[in-house]
Amino acid sequence: MARAAASAKPARTAPKRKPATNAVKGDNAPVFTRDEELHAYREMLLIRRFEEKSGQLYGMGEIGGFCHLYIGQEAVVTGVQMAARPTDRSITGYRDHGHMLAVGMDPNGIMAELTGRAAGLSKGKGGSMHMFSTEKRFYGGNGIVGAQASLGTGLAFAAKYRGDDEVALVYFGDGASNQGQVYESFNMAKLWKLPVVYIVENNRYAMGTSLERGSSQTDLSQRGASFNIPGEQVDGMDVRFVRDAAARAIEHARSGKGPYILEMLTYRYRGHSMSDPAKYRSKDEVQTMRAEHDPIEQVKARILASKYASEDDLKSVEKNVRDIVTKAADFATAAPYPDPSELWTDVVLSA
Repeated sequence: MARAAASAKPARTAPKRKPATNAVKGDNAPVFTRDEELHAYREMLLIRRFEEKSGQLYGMGEIGGFCHLYIGQEAVVTGVQMAARPTDRSITGYRDHGHMLAVGMDPNGIMAELTGRAAGLSKGKGGSMHMFSTEKRFYGGNGIVGAQASLGTGLAFAAKYRGDDEVALVYFGDGASNQGQVYESFNMAKLWKLPVVYIVENNRYAMGTSLERGSSQTDLSQRGASFNIPGEQVDGMDVRFVRDAAARAIEHARSGKGPYILEMLTYRYRGHSMSDPAKYRSKDEVQTMRAEHDPIEQVKARILASKYASEDDLKSVEKNVRDIVTKAADFATAAPYPDPSELWTDVVLSA
């Protein structure tokens, strides 16, 4: 999810990692109710279709600057939000569109911001990487690698200082996990027992560098061990395991026991950003992940097998989601650009 210093090498299949400690399927898998399965399906499908449309608009020149898509990682934020309360606060890095949708931010406003329009959530001045919503308790969208770890720790400090019964949910990637400010944040969070859950979205590649080439300790759930912060690896491609682990971690933080680390073993299907051809991995690797571990297809298969809904029912969900995304794209591309006077608003000047 984040940058890396090493240059990419020719395509190859990444070494196999050990499975997540709780990723045993079958009878040991957490059970979702019908409503939970359908909710997870719709939320993940909305993120997937929204991101696909964003990629199309980027290719058409409607979206400028950087654009990092969340395709493949939908189960992570969906599962965490299913375990969180509406009053909990979230913050992430620049791969953020899915997180915005998961917390309930307006798709029209998100897409308008992506296209730099005045109707965007940051008035068209933030673009893909810098959106927020105090109403939905979402604090970005941050372009600096690892910055959200410190900012999110600050959100947790504020909650404890005020005596609010809130937890800060801090998302960052495997690349960002190597940043020094992350460990400074870990130390402070544990020292003061702050109510924060650090969610490492390990999608295997920090920009173009595989985890094994850039990290001496590849079990990122143990990165807080020297601070006595508990952590666990989670099957981040299965929303059931994500929700289950997130519920435990959030309760741990909310009960006053301090921070918790969740390493979500996930995968991004697209490149690091829209400008990345992703030649550092093989097509077979990506296709295998799609065929065997796609988070949306897993839920769909369970829904049909359990007869929670029919194929026609799911087609109706698909149509509804596509209508929302199409409406958002039409709204964004028809909206006006910001007035030039907006250059002088929301700017802090110092003497």
